Amino acid sequence: MTAPDPAVLGAAGLDSAGLTVDLALAGLTVGSAAALSGIGLVVCHRATGVLNLAQGAQAMLVAYLLRDLVVERDWPLWPAVACCLLLVAPALGVLLDVLVYRPLQRRGAGPAETTVAGVGVFVLLIGVVVLVWGAAPVGGAPVGGAPSPLGGAPVALPGGHTLRPDTVAQLAAILVLALAVGVTTRFTPFGLRVRAVVDDRRLAELAGVDADRVSAAGWAFGSFTAGLVGIALAPYLLLDPYGLPLLVMETMAVAVAARLRSIPVAVVTGLGLGVLQAELTRFRPAGQLLPLVQAVQANLFVVALLAAALLAGPRLADGPERAEVRPVAPWARVRGGGGRAARAVCLVLLLLPLGFRGNDLRGALLVPALALVLLSIVVVTGYGGQISLGQAGYAGLGALGTALLMSGRIPGLPALPAAPALLFAVLATAPLGLLTGWPAIRRRGLALALVTFAVGTTLSRFVFQQPYATTGLVLERPAFLAGDRAFYLAELVLLGLGAAAVRALRGGRTGRALRAMRDHEPGAAAAGVNVPGLKLFAFVAGAALAALGGGLMGMAGRAFDAAAFDPVQGLVWFAAVVVAGADSALAAVLAAALLIGLDTGTVAGVSAVAVGALAAAIGRLPGGLAGLAASRTARAAPAERAAAPASVPPAPAGRLTPAGRRVRALITARRTAGGGASGEAAGAAEAGP
Repeated sequence: MTAPDPAVLGAAGLDSAGLTVDLALAGLTVGSAAALSGIGLVVCHRATGVLNLAQGAQAMLVAYLLRDLVVERDWPLWPAVACCLLLVAPALGVLLDVLVYRPLQRRGAGPAETTVAGVGVFVLLIGVVVLVWGAAPVGGAPVGGAPSPLGGAPVALPGGHTLRPDTVAQLAAILVLALAVGVTTRFTPFGLRVRAVVDDRRLAELAGVDADRVSAAGWAFGSFTAGLVGIALAPYLLLDPYGLPLLVMETMAVAVAARLRSIPVAVVTGLGLGVLQAELTRFRPAGQLLPLVQAVQANLFVVALLAAALLAGPRLADGPERAEVRPVAPWARVRGGGGRAARAVCLVLLLLPLGFRGNDLRGALLVPALALVLLSIVVVTGYGGQISLGQAGYAGLGALGTALLMSGRIPGLPALPAAPALLFAVLATAPLGLLTGWPAIRRRGLALALVTFAVGTTLSRFVFQQPYATTGLVLERPAFLAGDRAFYLAELVLLGLGAAAVRALRGGRTGRALRAMRDHEPGAAAAGVNVPGLKLFAFVAGAALAALGGGLMGMAGRAFDAAAFDPVQGLVWFAAVVVAGADSALAAVLAAALLIGLDTGTVAGVSAVAVGALAAAIGRLPGGLAGLAASRTARAAPAERAAAPASVPPAPAGRLTPAGRRVRALITARRTAGGGASGEAAGAAEAGP
């Protein structure tokens, strides 16, 4: 995975031109894997309309399975590869389509629900791998003397250069897959059906196209390419249930740069980033710039993802504007005893650890701290309706800022006591919420989710994991809160203040404006609501709450732990709040107690499986995350519900491809020939108001 050291190559007698060529050839290994990932994402999106956020977890699962078959069960290499790629990976894709995404598509779910489901699948697969194979990194697959699955003899090139056999195999796979997809989509009846489904699924179904089969084929292909990426990367990496999915997810920059449509752009971008990453190893500036350059070189795909998400604009692909859905807590519409019972449960969960001792009490210290972090998701997502996958980054900034202030590492400031350090860290982190709040002004749905995830990943890779920022830190509690029980009581007080502030926000004028923006942003703007200002406020307030919770998490453990604020943890937190009910502060407490309780009271991975399964099943919940009340649906007229499937809203003519126009002409001809009341109703629906 890493390029050759320029110093070593120079000692071998290579001139500058030869070094450039060799680094470029080495970079093709990483670039070709990224290009394969981009092809799978683009094809899956073109066939299903969904960006597969769980591709990294799928790649990890296939890589772990291959290692298990070859190393642990002594399978021959090629039968194991065939089983993983041709059976397991496509079957996993079809299973996800049937169980997770097809119910969402049939209900016409918006981007928020689809994003939550994708995050749920991502978290669920990580939890399954941790449960089956453990959380500790293991050697790549295949190992133990077995050849690489993409192996062979090196290919000699002019000038004495050679190309690694696995790189040759990956480049060949890219060429074959790109040609196969191009020929299939342009010159076959199945390709015509794919384009028709992408243009308008309901029109295609009325024309007799089996949209479910098209969607299943897209998911099978996307999962196949994910497995191919996992098998290509596994021999060169430690298999890590958290690191490998995140690494593959970073290659999403390739698909985003291609606007989820162009396979040639995805291939060129992936190969180009791989070569550029290798060439950057030649630059070794002296002084303090060296760690920064090395961080950029090692995390170039993270930088590319952030840049691509910012440059992609409000929408990543052309299509009609979809209204966001509103996450509503299960008890949000419960009156009287139900709401009081939920509050009583939360109170019991928070007071119960006061009777614990030793390790049990120390483990419970994280519950109030994590609840404060999750309250930030309630403000941003539950009240503001903005999808934020990067709150773990702001929690980490709160912990790191507190540690830096206590250690006297801030130039011009002496070492501060714990309480003032925490306060100043929160105040300093809050304005940094503009990092995600400012892009949110013009983005929503999937585009905003990718921006916030990229910001959180950038903070993790360029700040939390860098020795220059995290070495020699002191992170202690105030002297009067040195005991675990006293510190837990202080956490409860801060959590109570945070929850009270969030509840007051919800009932105040600003909270009403936030909910109006969440429910219907254009309508809120037309009514005079300052939508850009509200978005910035939500992200700034969320950053402050997350920083406070992160600082308390660091004090609870008496050290700064970068792994506690990993971007994958942020995805787990987001999914947990949403399934608990992001429209209620009680959801933050319940989700925190669930996560910490399952992690400390059971084996690792149980909490991820539980949260992931609930989030992935959102399409099968009554109404999902839709903001419409159940009673409103029940009051719908039976005649309106019966006529709804036949009502086909007109698609903008400029958005239809030739295939879409042919499908529309076919439907019009059928209606004209059939006549009758149904034809008149459909014609009226097409005519519009």
